[in-house]
Amino acid sequence: MNSIDTENSIIAELAELKNAAPPKLQNFDTPFEEDESILIEARDVSMKFRMPTEKIDSAKEFFVKLLKGQLRYQSFEVLKNISFRVKRGESLGLIGRNGAGKSTLLRIVAGIMEPTGGYVKTRGNMVPLLKLGAGFDMNATGEENIYLNGAMLGFSKKEMRAKYDSIVAFSELEKFMKVPLKNYSSGMLTRLGFAIAVDVHPDIMLIDEVLAVGDAVFQQKCAQKIDQLKSEGTTFIVVSHSITQIRRLCQNAIYLKNGELVAAGDVNAVTKLYSDDFPKPQNGKIK
Repeated sequence: MNSIDTENSIIAELAELKNAAPPKLQNFDTPFEEDESILIEARDVSMKFRMPTEKIDSAKEFFVKLLKGQLRYQSFEVLKNISFRVKRGESLGLIGRNGAGKSTLLRIVAGIMEPTGGYVKTRGNMVPLLKLGAGFDMNATGEENIYLNGAMLGFSKKEMRAKYDSIVAFSELEKFMKVPLKNYSSGMLTRLGFAIAVDVHPDIMLIDEVLAVGDAVFQQKCAQKIDQLKSEGTTFIVVSHSITQIRRLCQNAIYLKNGELVAAGDVNAVTKLYSDDFPKPQNGKIK
């Protein structure tokens, strides 16, 4: 097959993917409980929020209207019947424009939010790296936060003491361990949070944009560490606006648009479909 035939074949496959009903990653023939290789199962996940239709300026005004039955809401569906499975060692990227529902879906997988429809099942220990400073006590020092985060992840003080030196070395924050986190920059918070997350060797790691923070050298260091964890069987779900990063880190991808699953499957095919839907990105970023 020559290059023209190959290109035409790819175009035809992408057109078929775009026109077909939204696919689902993995079939659901085998029950989740019977296949231990499946670490995440999302089935018909939906999420609705209620937003007030008028501006409320204070808590007092809110409660007065609530008691009088004068509150009016508009329902907003963020996610609509999203289904997929992720197996041990796989890496999945979530892509879509702002407001597509990527971060909401990641928070549902993490157990931070309950879906209004459907369900998510997971197995194994999970580390969500979703927001700078999440799970940190900003008034405590870097050293104290290492032990605090370890306790939140189910590790004893003795276990975290054994991990302490490698966490500090990876974060490159040796000089700042006695400094309160409120004096850390966003890049320093990212370094510490990521260093803790990767050192506990989770079964599942959830990453929401935080790898975009920090200098290029540290981003490369994080990517190399993720490669190592992937080779050791860690499963990743990554939210990013960088197509380059998604293609670099993930095998598969899900494209969300207005809360709906547009496409799912091979990362190169799905990201190309997404790119074709919008103007060509600049500097590797998709807005």
